[in-house]
Amino acid sequence: MILKELLHAIPVVQVVGSLEVEVASVCFDSRKVEKNTLFVAIRGVQTDGHLYVGKAIALSASAVLVEQLPQQMDDNTTYVVVGDTSYALGIAASNYYGNPSQELKLVGITGTNGKTTVATLLFNLFRQLGYHVGLLSTVENKIGDRIIPATHTTPDPVALNKLLSDMVDEGCDYCFMEVSSHAIVQQRIAGLRFAGGLFTNITHDHLDFHGSFDKYIKAKKKFFDDLDRYAFALTNTDDKNGQVMLQNTFAHKKTYGLHQVADFKARVIESHFDGMLLQIDSHEVWVKLVGGFNAYNLLAVYGAAVLLEQETLKILTAISEITGAQGRFETVRSKNGIVGIVDYAHTPDAVENVLTTIKDLKVVGQQIITVLGCGGDRDKTKRPEMARVALKYSDKVIITSDNPRTEDPLTIIKDMEAGIPAEKKKNVFTISDRREAIRAACHIASAGDIVLIAGKGHEKYQEVSGVRHHFDDKEELEKTFNE
Repeated sequence: MILKELLHAIPVVQVVGSLEVEVASVCFDSRKVEKNTLFVAIRGVQTDGHLYVGKAIALSASAVLVEQLPQQMDDNTTYVVVGDTSYALGIAASNYYGNPSQELKLVGITGTNGKTTVATLLFNLFRQLGYHVGLLSTVENKIGDRIIPATHTTPDPVALNKLLSDMVDEGCDYCFMEVSSHAIVQQRIAGLRFAGGLFTNITHDHLDFHGSFDKYIKAKKKFFDDLDRYAFALTNTDDKNGQVMLQNTFAHKKTYGLHQVADFKARVIESHFDGMLLQIDSHEVWVKLVGGFNAYNLLAVYGAAVLLEQETLKILTAISEITGAQGRFETVRSKNGIVGIVDYAHTPDAVENVLTTIKDLKVVGQQIITVLGCGGDRDKTKRPEMARVALKYSDKVIITSDNPRTEDPLTIIKDMEAGIPAEKKKNVFTISDRREAIRAACHIASAGDIVLIAGKGHEKYQEVSGVRHHFDDKEELEKTFNE
């Protein structure tokens, strides 16, 4: 491909060299540069790609995209100056792979909680409806039956467009994609064309990255601001910031909710551990998911499917059959009737949603025992709040490690303990080893009690001192139940 073609729709400030040079690949990691690569110098969190322009040229990059020209330049290399290389990378990657997001219907899901579940439910729903579908999620990426391991909620622009290109090549009609606030701010979705955007909710999370809740809201809102007039923007009107998402969008605005006036409405008629009966827009449907939060998730899925011009009866029939995402309210039962639940809840709001659902489903005499940790090197302000919420709805809480990463697990635990009132401390146990914490919870539980293992959900590892070790909450729960 010629460099000039790659630069289509990129606001170029200055060019030094020829725009007719051949480009065989696009990358932003100088270690991956090969002959005729377009190297894009990104100013990242850890380092600045401009420091590696010389290395990229030494490895035979044919062109470099920069925000400022280096002091020394090579006569055989083309230098393209732009105002924002992160934005330009997204456009260039999209151009390189033939703008795949324009060849299928791409729907983005953003919000604090529910992104993975909604994206997975939409993927499963549209497969039930007979379409070939792609999925980009925290848990895994999929092209039909083919699974591609996920490393980030939203991949980098090159990897993202490569995945979308593969989906187009394999005949996908739709792709459902989680869009993280990090990805929005870091321009990972620049150059993509969305057929629709969906907002779940927004609560306390990622303040370590964004700096303030206001900036976090603005990051989510930017996704909707950038949608075009051919797309739809579907928001949760029961969330106090739901309407904020629609303020400046050109997209077709629609709402869903359980309580406020909305375009798509639902209510929970019955709820059990194995499913619930919902009324969705005057239709009753039994579903295999439980909890008010899943009522929102399913309603969002229903609304998006309607906006994607699917037939109502077919949507509802498919919704009655589909299951949720891995590690989201997954249940495991012991031989003596203990109910174990594994859930990814890792924010105060998510923990509260799961525990209030359990509390509504339990019968008199059943105890709720919660195992909970907080991740290291992440937002510290939510730690005491998560412990407080867990204790509010549980009979006993075991505070343990999540992914401590580079932090001391005992320091994280101490931060969590700050949220526990003195009079409640008798109901709290501290066991830093997560495996032992799960075992202890199961041994404390009596027949019929409910054990919630919160925080890691689908993750198959625990990161300690920067090293990932195999660890699976569901696996540990099953192992303990079978002892």
